Amino acid sequence: MDVTNILAPLNEAQMDAVTASTRAALVLAGAGSGKTRVLVHRIAWVLSTEPIEPGNILAVTFTNKAANEMRWRIQRLLDAPLNDMWVGTFHGLAHQLLRRHYKEAELPKSFQILDSDDQLRVIKRLLRSLEVDETKWPPKQIQWFINSQKEEGLRAESLHETRDPFAKQMASIYMAYQLICERSGVVDFAELLLRSLELMRKNKQLRDHYINRFKHVLVDEFQDTNRVQYAWLRLLSEDSENLFVVGDDDQSIYSWRGARVENLTKFQKDYPSHTFVRLEQNYRSTAHILAAANELISRNTNRLGKNLWTHGNQGEPIALYRAFNEQDEAYFVADRIREWSAKGHNRKDIAILYRSNAQSRQFEEKLIGMGIPYRVYGGLRFFERAEIKDALAYLRIVSNRDDDGSFERVINTPTRGIGPKTLDILRTTARQGDCSLWQAARQLILKSDIPNRIRAPIANFIELIDQLDKTTDGNGLSEQTSKIIESVKLRDFYQRESGPQSEQRLENLDELISAARQFESESNQNEELGDLTNQFLAHAVLESGDNQAELSEDYVQLMTLHAAKGLEFGLVFLVGMEEGLFPSQQSIDDSNKLEEERRLCYVGITRAKKTLFLTYAETRRIYGKENYPSPSRFIRELPEKNLIEVRARGGSVNNNVFSEPPLSNYSTAPHHFNLGQSVHHQKFGNGIILKCEGEGNQSRVQISFNEAGIKWLMLAYANLRPL
Repeated sequence: MDVTNILAPLNEAQMDAVTASTRAALVLAGAGSGKTRVLVHRIAWVLSTEPIEPGNILAVTFTNKAANEMRWRIQRLLDAPLNDMWVGTFHGLAHQLLRRHYKEAELPKSFQILDSDDQLRVIKRLLRSLEVDETKWPPKQIQWFINSQKEEGLRAESLHETRDPFAKQMASIYMAYQLICERSGVVDFAELLLRSLELMRKNKQLRDHYINRFKHVLVDEFQDTNRVQYAWLRLLSEDSENLFVVGDDDQSIYSWRGARVENLTKFQKDYPSHTFVRLEQNYRSTAHILAAANELISRNTNRLGKNLWTHGNQGEPIALYRAFNEQDEAYFVADRIREWSAKGHNRKDIAILYRSNAQSRQFEEKLIGMGIPYRVYGGLRFFERAEIKDALAYLRIVSNRDDDGSFERVINTPTRGIGPKTLDILRTTARQGDCSLWQAARQLILKSDIPNRIRAPIANFIELIDQLDKTTDGNGLSEQTSKIIESVKLRDFYQRESGPQSEQRLENLDELISAARQFESESNQNEELGDLTNQFLAHAVLESGDNQAELSEDYVQLMTLHAAKGLEFGLVFLVGMEEGLFPSQQSIDDSNKLEEERRLCYVGITRAKKTLFLTYAETRRIYGKENYPSPSRFIRELPEKNLIEVRARGGSVNNNVFSEPPLSNYSTAPHHFNLGQSVHHQKFGNGIILKCEGEGNQSRVQISFNEAGIKWLMLAYANLRPL
């Protein structure tokens, strides 16, 4: 192929990277700077200018989707098949290596791979066989421990020297797990890479073969590599220094799963003759967005340094909205989305980004209420999450003992020694007696021929539920929810899992209490609601129903900031910008964690192509309590000249925030009333405006009155007087 065609689409920095004369190269690629293009064109360049074949190339990515896209783009650029080229993820390539050399790796020819669920089942069976108490040694915590040790290159044998009893027990379980896997001829995901690394280290002949074969080793998203992955790459390229890596230290946000941003610095030391290229021209975002992102990330000290710029237009300033509370925040976002889509824009070009997935609930409810299709990207809707369903099942069984579905869900969650065999006995008893599982359980504990090891845990469960019924009788919905979560030790159960998922589950349980309190406050004036707990349970079922959009629909995307990496959208809402929420409370006193939180904010900002909203709330209900957070330090670290505040002030709700600047003219409150404003009503007295909806004669506001509680009023008839 004519190399002119390979270089033609590249800017100057991209061309320097693609044509680097040294094989070892570090390309520091900023957000939206065309890193995939550089990798693709680098491969095409070396295939066109060197006497090598596609089989001499090894290209590593982090997702199968990225690998397939890379292969397709190279084939299209060269107009030739690349059947022999190794392109894939670390795990996929390691698997390919082990399949080819299973004997040398001491694996059976037909070895199988355990996915995460299969691995967890193996661990649970192992704990039962070892008679280990799962309440003290949760299977998910053990799974996380084993995988994290493997990602650090550590085998169980190297951990036994510790004097820490906890670490000793973990190491023993790890050892027993490894023996089971070897006996069964299975490997987990973490084992794939560790086993292939060990294979290459032990077998010099095999190592030399692949070092000679792969003339060029190229890696995408290098900042996300862990210790074993770097060692694997180093082993293949140490002698020939043929490692070409593309990464961005400012987008390193996965330390919690083993990623080491310091691998970028380590690369520079290990390959002293490398070429270093910065890609700083951005093809995604407007100048306002890039200027804000640059200023924010410059506050981090441990970075290689770069400055994004664009030949594109200045764009509009980043809009900053101060919400009265989390409900106002969600309403504001949903209303802006409604305006945006009404102008003919695709909803799929809109994203709501949040730090914690517990934040999705408020936005889901508002989008459902406005009839706006949405999907939660890479995750479950709030009321579909396992920990939420567990807590709600307890609420149901306390309210209705004959709910068999809830009974089965919670009888051994948290674990209390009631296994599948005991549950089968209960089902048989219920079927024979034509009764519910609860009634069958009561019958079973009265039978003298039932062993105590079966009878005692069931009796304890029955006593627990009966006691919960008594202690929560007369409590409000939110208090009942909170007491049940604490009494059954759901929080302790999920806390023992360890890892980031554990934190998310705890946050979701706290958000459930907030949801119950919100439902309580919005419903307590309605005399027709009846039993509030049952109404709330029905609400949860309806909210987890078929409201999420089909994949074929045009829908808004909701996702965590971590999930947003690598994506881009025309309109982005970065919500919950408050101290303790973002940055998270756990990171505030740790400089390394705080820098990663700032990188996460940088990632969020640079997802936006044209329009970016940052929102924060003056009050937010967290853990079931009202809080008054400060705006995030990340807001204060943005240049004022790149921000414009969207205020709730008098004016028409018909102002078009997207086409009629300035944004500060925008109002969310009709009839010249503002969110958070104090007002007086002739009958209900003084109160504060919480929400407002509609326009013209259909305008209405939600007001929290000092004496009368929360009420919705039509503005045309309310005769409100501002205070």
